[in-house]
Amino acid sequence: QVQLVESGGGLVKPGGSLSLSCGASGFTLDQSDIGWFRQAPGKVREGVACISSSDSPWYYDSAKGRFTIARDNRKNTVYLQMNRLKPEDTAVYYCAADPYVSCGSNWFELVVSRGQGTLVTVSS
Repeated sequence: QVQLVESGGGLVKPGGSLSLSCGASGFTLDQSDIGWFRQAPGKVREGVACISSSDSPWYYDSAKGRFTIARDNRKNTVYLQMNRLKPEDTAVYYCAADPYVSCGSNWFELVVSRGQGTLVTVSS
């Protein structure tokens, strides 16, 4: 059974940084693409970043130039470093993975398994 557990959300001021972590279990992480999407209240799901099983990152427009995704297969963990945060980054961030869905433009729409989410609030 796939289990994904996010941590690291919280309140941060505009321009600040935050690091999210996602612990994965129940599947072979090194054989799966994994990533993050977010959803703000009243808005549709939005892709943030994805990293392939071969360690290639894919960034959606919301994250380009500000966020960095990384994975550590030995620790079964994927990370999201978020810098220069903006109020519009406020959302619940979800870690998601699916061994049959590859990183790409619509990864976040197709991926099935996700964690419970962690809230990121960017506000002064």
